[in-house]
Amino acid sequence: MSVETAPRTRRTAVVTGASSGIGAATARALAASGFRVVCAARRADRVAALAAEIDGLAVACDVTDADQVAALAEAAGEVVHVLVNNAGGAFGSDPVESADAEQWKAMYDVNVIGLLRVTQALLPALRASGDAVVVNVGSTAGRVAYEGGGGYTAAKHGTKVVTETLRLELVAEPIRISEIAPGMVHTPEFSLVRFGGDQEKAEQVYAGVRNPLVAEDVADAIAWVATRPSHVNIDQLVIRPRAQAAQHKVHREG
Repeated sequence: MSVETAPRTRRTAVVTGASSGIGAATARALAASGFRVVCAARRADRVAALAAEIDGLAVACDVTDADQVAALAEAAGEVVHVLVNNAGGAFGSDPVESADAEQWKAMYDVNVIGLLRVTQALLPALRASGDAVVVNVGSTAGRVAYEGGGGYTAAKHGTKVVTETLRLELVAEPIRISEIAPGMVHTPEFSLVRFGGDQEKAEQVYAGVRNPLVAEDVADAIAWVATRPSHVNIDQLVIRPRAQAAQHKVHREG
């Protein structure tokens, strides 16, 4: 891992889970908005390619590993203006009765504890900016329960509540706290990972849905939140495709 030594004239943003999907799209969107983006993810080769593309900095980081998170904070530098806690994921879709407890632990570890670790590590640099924004990527699953989603909905409810608590605790400081809660987003890997690589099951999630959200839609919203005037805090933003009226109500054609 290398740390830049050249003078920094751009504002700095840190994006976790930046190797693909919403994270990669967000890194590109923030770079287009003028930020120097620190791209963090477990897959070093992918974040290296992304960082080279957007003139950013790549850091291999698993947010569930305290040492790697500390190295991320060091690489990001003494001043950070935007933190996007995007690293997360869903594993499995079994009902509560037969759910795998280890999968539930893994979801809580990355969606909640990982967010906690990164936020704690970067708070000094966020404070040092004098005008910072933390954007936590939650989900509509953090608002409504559904069958087969107990572990993921519990974890994303955790993301939501941590965000709300942090906003209360930091209200006197120049740090804004926001949550983006996407609904149905069609990315190449989210459902594939959830269903253990079962391509057919992954495709069924979006079957018949005309124009689900894509990663760039969510990234556009994140960049908008991150670039509001310093007195404006977007507490939460729920974003769904038009075809999804609610978690349980999706229009499917054909």
